[in-house]
Amino acid sequence: MILYKGKLYETNEQVKLLDHLEEDINDTRRCKRLDIFKVIDAVDMIGQKLKDGVYKEKIAQLGIEGIEEQIRTVTAIANRESLAYRLKTELGELREPLLSGQGIKSRRGSRPGDVETYVYPLGTLFHIAAGNREGLPVYSVLEGLLTGNVNILKLPQADQGLSIEILQMLLEIEPSLAEFIYVFDTPSTDLDAMCTMAAMSDGIVIWGGDEAVAAVRRFAPAGAKLIEWGHKLSFAYVSGLDEVEEEILDGELRALAEHIVSTRQVLCSSCQVIYLDQSKMEAIEEFCSRFLPYLEDAALKFPARSVGMRAELSMRRYCETLQKIITGEEIAERQVFSGRNCSLTACGDMELELSEMFGNCLVKRLPSEKMMDVLRRKKGCLQTAGLLCPQKKRRELTEYLASCGVVRVTSVGKMSDTFLGEAHDGVYPLQQYVRVVNVEVCAGHPADERDKSIYPSELI
Repeated sequence: MILYKGKLYETNEQVKLLDHLEEDINDTRRCKRLDIFKVIDAVDMIGQKLKDGVYKEKIAQLGIEGIEEQIRTVTAIANRESLAYRLKTELGELREPLLSGQGIKSRRGSRPGDVETYVYPLGTLFHIAAGNREGLPVYSVLEGLLTGNVNILKLPQADQGLSIEILQMLLEIEPSLAEFIYVFDTPSTDLDAMCTMAAMSDGIVIWGGDEAVAAVRRFAPAGAKLIEWGHKLSFAYVSGLDEVEEEILDGELRALAEHIVSTRQVLCSSCQVIYLDQSKMEAIEEFCSRFLPYLEDAALKFPARSVGMRAELSMRRYCETLQKIITGEEIAERQVFSGRNCSLTACGDMELELSEMFGNCLVKRLPSEKMMDVLRRKKGCLQTAGLLCPQKKRRELTEYLASCGVVRVTSVGKMSDTFLGEAHDGVYPLQQYVRVVNVEVCAGHPADERDKSIYPSELI
């Protein structure tokens, strides 16, 4: 299905709609301004309705695994206070909008020759969303709306209709947003359509792995800003277990196991490798024996429903091993500790890599003195490090992990938790979706009486 200016169309009408898309977008940008207050109000109401269970039946029909936890996350961030706080955090110094152009103004001076600085939307954003987490396409569009942009969304194949369902709910609450949202279920193989969407965009927002990002780079037009949210790798780092109180350690290991299983390890923030601050393989094997019962308990608590992706990943790992045998490439020493619907693999190497996921985690050595050498080989791919260590070592290890390129450091059980005002992959997303315009203040330039704030009063 296609969502175009608030109306649903069949996929076979895509060509006809694309023929009019640029003209319609230009009319919107020429004649209409997005009221950020209305965006905040609509999202706040969606969050409240989710919290009250208004959409419970609709969501249940989609059959999405683990949706309850995702709803709790959404309701925590989709409220007026959270959105206002985010705007202040990411665009905090730019508080005065020029409503005639929806620019956000920061006055630098009042004498002739001084300059006023305005921050405007990029204009039109083309979102190419990944399907590794339900609701991600909508989240990307909402960030575009919060910065005043027109948004074109290409749905991932695994969307199951959730994104259009949520966006329709949003438009029922605030119909004026319809001309700022265009959704197409275009397959990634339809390059002509994707090139058409990209050609009319000021920014292309890419969610996906290296192959997806590389493909977009090949067809992206000159002048379009590429905003890449590529796949990242996250890990747990465990140091000084013998110095952690037994009760605390038991809770931390249980939390790590539940994080691994409940996220299915499909998120950028999911733990793929558990690193131990050790140099001997015996310590790795001992840890696997100790940790496996926790992982089994978590697998019982969060049973998996789908085996399709797990089978695909297992087959890919098997093919990679065969390829290494054929080419004579060295295969690292590995010992598998199998549990009920889960496993741990003790590895002889230290490389950070993707696990087989779905409760199958890698365990490796990484003495702290080798951390820089190993992790810097994955520069640009690092995201979250879950840290389990004595309190006295936490600050030192946190600073070391940050120096290596990690952009989030959490406790091991909260690697995928979101918090108010956090950055994404080390940057603030809303700052990526705006542009700066400098305007000279001429002699006799009158004060602009239309200056009002789009921010809630508590931000001023």
